Amino acid sequence: MEALEFARIQFGSTTIYHFFFVPLSIGLAPLVAIFHTQYVRTGQERYRRLAKFWGKFFLIIFAMGVVTGIVQEFQFGMNWSNYSWFVGDIFGAPLALEALLAFFLESTFLGLWIFGWDRLSPKLHLATIWLVVIGTHLSAYFILAANSWMQQPVGFTIDPVTGQARLDDFVAVLTNPYLVGQFSHTILAAWTTGAFVVLGVSAVYLLKKRDTEVFVPAARTAVTIAVIPSIGVAFIGHEQAQHLTEAQPMKIASAEALWDTDRGAALSLFAVGDVANRENIVDIGLPRGLSLLATNTLDGEVVGMNELQARYEQEFGPGNYLPPVIVTYWSFRIMVGAGMLMIALALYGLATSLRGRISSTFGFWNRSWLRVLPFAMALPFIANTAGWVLTEMGRQPWVAYGLLLTADGVSPAVSTWEVVLTLGGFTLVYGVLMVVTVGLLKRHIDKGPPEETGEEVDEEHRTYAPLGGSY
Repeated sequence: MEALEFARIQFGSTTIYHFFFVPLSIGLAPLVAIFHTQYVRTGQERYRRLAKFWGKFFLIIFAMGVVTGIVQEFQFGMNWSNYSWFVGDIFGAPLALEALLAFFLESTFLGLWIFGWDRLSPKLHLATIWLVVIGTHLSAYFILAANSWMQQPVGFTIDPVTGQARLDDFVAVLTNPYLVGQFSHTILAAWTTGAFVVLGVSAVYLLKKRDTEVFVPAARTAVTIAVIPSIGVAFIGHEQAQHLTEAQPMKIASAEALWDTDRGAALSLFAVGDVANRENIVDIGLPRGLSLLATNTLDGEVVGMNELQARYEQEFGPGNYLPPVIVTYWSFRIMVGAGMLMIALALYGLATSLRGRISSTFGFWNRSWLRVLPFAMALPFIANTAGWVLTEMGRQPWVAYGLLLTADGVSPAVSTWEVVLTLGGFTLVYGVLMVVTVGLLKRHIDKGPPEETGEEVDEEHRTYAPLGGSY
């Protein structure tokens, strides 16, 4: 294996590791803000305990996201210097906004929220956590703006002298058609992730009949939130598929193992492909399903990989323009399968909640649902990872779609053994960090929410007295 392959493995593994924390932090932030809002609005002590419990959980995840994100950005200079040279004028702008505006906003107000319990007025203190929510979503927007440019380059010109991509329309970068779907899809998936983690942890407490007065409302809030974004992800995914049919037809074709152009194309349910001969040996599909997904018509034409390969050879020159079909095909099905399971669990939980039965003491089926939820916490992470693999691997062999091949973006001065050495180092350090993170989260969950303070609440103005003790 050459340095290119190890550089891809290194960036891919660190990206997946980083993406364990990002959706969870984005999804937890609004839940913490909702619990805090309920406390200020109602004065009920259980919501203060929830806000503090999940706020500390969010803080641990946020810290890990920052650490892994910094390493990821360094890799652009370490392993992908040619890519950085080519797109630096464009790629640097949204990344700079993310660091200077969004990250500054969320980190500053997160600090104010943590240390402001006994120092800020209730409404001002509540405003700080909502500003954290805004900051996390802004951060995601700018990062995804950079990634969306890699998927669908807009707002640029190629310098005729240097051959570099030059930014000439930053507004176009921030309103990239690809970005609209990707941001919506990512944020809804993040909200689903946060909701399922709250559900899973709440289920553990409810099954043990511990702090039920706190975790019954937590579970009810989380399951209500889980339903809307989990269904929304599916609808946004449908819109994305239609956009990709025009912007990245090869990604759609490879995700469906569609080798030959077809009208009324079937949605593949199970396929066994012969990649060498570019054909399927086994292909079981839902008739006309892919055409409906991609074009909103039952007889719409979906271009196959063989035709696209020939088209790209004419446009870009000789080469293999097929993504890793097996990876894209199965990552799509893993993502969709996990998503469908989450929708089913969320809908059942919402129905149970509306009947007022979200407790371990009501019936066999409800108790069974609670027992499933701790394991179901893995589902959003599986779906997020599979979706990200599909997004990035489906773009191959391009690092900037239609402009720069991945093979041309790697650092020429970095040797294979140097990449292998750093890959081993990252794997070791990240493994230790994961053990520490899981340990911290487990200890936090075992400890449980903070005890009641017995403070008096001003019912007329819905304010709370200063809280004693540490965060």
